[in-house]
Amino acid sequence: MLEARGLFKSYGDRAVVADLSLDVGAGEIVGLLGPNGAGKSTTVAMLCGLVGADRGEVFIVSGASRLALDENAHAAKRRIGVVPQELSIYENLGAAANLELFGALYGLAGALLRQRVDAALSLVGLADRARDKPQSFSGGMKRRLNIAAALVHDPDVLIFDEPTVGVDPQSRNAIFDNLETLRNRGKALLYTTHYMEEAERLCDRVVIMDHGRVVASDTLGGLYKRLPAVETLELEVEGAVDLVALAAATRVTRPAQEGTRLQVGVAELGRSTAQILTWLAAHGHGVHRISSGRADLEDVFLSLTGRQLRD
Repeated sequence: MLEARGLFKSYGDRAVVADLSLDVGAGEIVGLLGPNGAGKSTTVAMLCGLVGADRGEVFIVSGASRLALDENAHAAKRRIGVVPQELSIYENLGAAANLELFGALYGLAGALLRQRVDAALSLVGLADRARDKPQSFSGGMKRRLNIAAALVHDPDVLIFDEPTVGVDPQSRNAIFDNLETLRNRGKALLYTTHYMEEAERLCDRVVIMDHGRVVASDTLGGLYKRLPAVETLELEVEGAVDLVALAAATRVTRPAQEGTRLQVGVAELGRSTAQILTWLAAHGHGVHRISSGRADLEDVFLSLTGRQLRD
């Protein structure tokens, strides 16, 4: 298990991470989401010991041992595997040679090292390219080798920082399969991503950060309950709709119109649909098409962090 309690980090007078706590259990994938500048990168850096916290603690719990990262840095870091967003492999070394190098840095040697290298390459589907250099690999293959490099020392905790950036759908699904295999083996996985559909597919729980703080931490089902509307209606309508008047009369939430496309959130699909259609007809708006859907993680994310650009 990975535990973080009360992490705080500031640069000058600006608090980048403020009193952040989270935990990742064995056999669990926890998503860490947030807008640009929310503090995710600094949080990840503190969790893996690359940046020291101003205050707060990080623990690696394995069996009966509970290692504080600041007090037992060497032992604790040996139980962590990190897959950074930027590729951290040597292009002019063969795939197996890359893993042998990373394994040696963790003190592995001989038959055990060869066994770990073979197992890691097999997991990510690169066993048949063991001798080939990454400079001949596709982007997806390099990403998978990057994952293998974090696995070779058999860590208990794995931190993935946007591991699917720039890969094709086939490689993305192969990476998902790898993560699910690792979860089934009892690893604790922390996963950062900007792709909401990835978090929905993979994560047992989701932590959402904004302005350095945790604004939500729950299962997907629990997060959906935070929304005032769990259903959405999309209608193709004639004319510009008075959104304020529509919301006041029908109690829809988050009404938005773009061209002829009107979208609203509703609490009860059956009752609300009739009310909306009646109101639109009374105000001269013809309706040509209507569809419904469930709220998703992006709806939750935007409701908690807003729609303002963070670039």
